Amino acid sequence: MAFIVTFILGVALGIGFHYWNQYRFKRQLAQILTASSDTADLITSLPSSSLVRREMAYLTQKCQALEEELQTWQTVLEGAPVGYLQVDAENQLLWCNQQARKLLKIDRWQPGQLRLLLELVRSYELDQLIEQTRSTQKPQEQEWVYYPTYYAAKGELSEREQLQLSSEKSIAIEAFAYPLPQGRVGVFLENRQPLVELSRSRDRAFSDLTHELRTPLTSISLVAETLQKRLQNPERRWVEQMLKETNRLINLVQEWLDLSQLQEAPDRHLSYQSVELRELIFAAWQSLTPLARQKEITLTYCASDTFYLQADRSRLTQVFLNLFDNSIKYSPPQSEIRVQVEAISEPETSEILISIVDSGSGFSESDLPFIFDRLYRGDPSRARYPSPTQAIETLPTRHGSGLGLAIAQQIIKAHGGSISAQNHPETGGAWLQLRLPTHQSKDI
Repeated sequence: MAFIVTFILGVALGIGFHYWNQYRFKRQLAQILTASSDTADLITSLPSSSLVRREMAYLTQKCQALEEELQTWQTVLEGAPVGYLQVDAENQLLWCNQQARKLLKIDRWQPGQLRLLLELVRSYELDQLIEQTRSTQKPQEQEWVYYPTYYAAKGELSEREQLQLSSEKSIAIEAFAYPLPQGRVGVFLENRQPLVELSRSRDRAFSDLTHELRTPLTSISLVAETLQKRLQNPERRWVEQMLKETNRLINLVQEWLDLSQLQEAPDRHLSYQSVELRELIFAAWQSLTPLARQKEITLTYCASDTFYLQADRSRLTQVFLNLFDNSIKYSPPQSEIRVQVEAISEPETSEILISIVDSGSGFSESDLPFIFDRLYRGDPSRARYPSPTQAIETLPTRHGSGLGLAIAQQIIKAHGGSISAQNHPETGGAWLQLRLPTHQSKDI
């Protein structure tokens, strides 16, 4: 009797253990098979093998759908008007579209190949953009001029093809890089060369026009000066006004010609000499003293040392005349314009940082990206503070030509420096910063 009881208990324990294992297996299976939304409802009604086969079929179908979607996006990117390329964590080219191959002259890569981007494209700027995007994990943007490098075995190209490749020029490119999972980086490439060529064509057309205008304007000015001596009022006042407007147009033409010449060949129009900065700044300010005196505006110069630099004195004076003229126009009466000069010591370079700060209304945020563009005039809401004598004039105050800051930027660039503009956090006025090298290299 004891044997029968023991046997029944053993069988009961075995059956209970079997069902407990089945229950635990079903729970684990339910946790694993989560791709399909109705798996939890079928876990108790279907055998395990059916559930696994059903899950595999569902995952296969989903994988095929994702591959089709990926192929669709690749087809869209392949025909996109902008270039796109993607590299992995080791900077191997994973994929690029037709426009990217055309822009970067990638002719030794086929889809499915894994090759280092450096083997296909020799561009320091592109490499730096990718590394910066990967390290910061933030989108980055950069513009540069790309000089294509062609790879071909000896005798592989015909003489005509070699001549055609050698005649191809550099390409202006703007790139937008975005970080992707697993260290990958995607880069969109935009061809800016058509805009650059259009801008050059426009500048050439304006330069030709200004050349043609200079002679007749000079003739009109001479005639007006002759008539001015022979006429009486009110005709004389009309001639004086005409002479004033004619001289303004002559100055505008000359400014445009100067700007074009500096942009095309800066080294031909600069004469370098040793210049003491403080003396040059005050000489420029002295020329504008009558304007500053009308509004009781003073100049404050701050520097811890005496600074010398190699520069074209007349051109640099022109820069400070333009900048001081703007500061005086937009500063309120009885204010100051502050100039601060300090040295910047960096490895292998020696530069001077010049900050010009006024107390005016500052730049509009929408104007800041364009204030150094030719013929750009800022927001008219930016107030000009009139002097007491200007306030009673009947004629309206004219705005500038829109070339002053563009000329200043071009002169600074010709010296190997840079200029930037923002609003000062304390005064709220314009804050212009000039960086100039103390010595000129031979290749400038």
